Amino acid sequence: MTTEYRKTPEALSRLTPTQFHVTQESGTEPAFRNRYWDAHEPGIYVDVVSGQPLFSSTDKYDSGTGWPSFTRPIDAGAVVEKTDRMLWMTRTEVRSSGADSHLGHVFDDGPREAGGLRYCMNSASLRFVPLAELDEQGYGPYRTLFADSASAPDTEENHS
Repeated sequence: MTTEYRKTPEALSRLTPTQFHVTQESGTEPAFRNRYWDAHEPGIYVDVVSGQPLFSSTDKYDSGTGWPSFTRPIDAGAVVEKTDRMLWMTRTEVRSSGADSHLGHVFDDGPREAGGLRYCMNSASLRFVPLAELDEQGYGPYRTLFADSASAPDTEENHS
């Protein structure tokens, strides 16, 4: 499994204009009109630029914001937080640690029982790898995140 995640000219050339705008120019896609805001399938979300594993569907929940939201990253070292003072306010920007892709922002209004954080991400910065394809796409070790839910029925409760 690859553990060196970085930005390459080839990876950047494969991005759509929206993906490039979000990840390289710190853009934001429209709420409720993006690919993963209402996705519930089990799997992991990786950096669209480098393939670095970032978030798991087991930590995804409906925040009501129209963007995919997670209570935490797969690994704290997978993301870097930076102070963002754009738009006349101070927020905490979240970037991938490997490719330095802009992912979104983290807020302190998430579910208290899960730590209180809301990682509000842009779908355009992510690529989804379904649970059934983890092994074939080289992410087999992340299957352990789903040990309890792999045999459970596919319900909203299992993915929120």
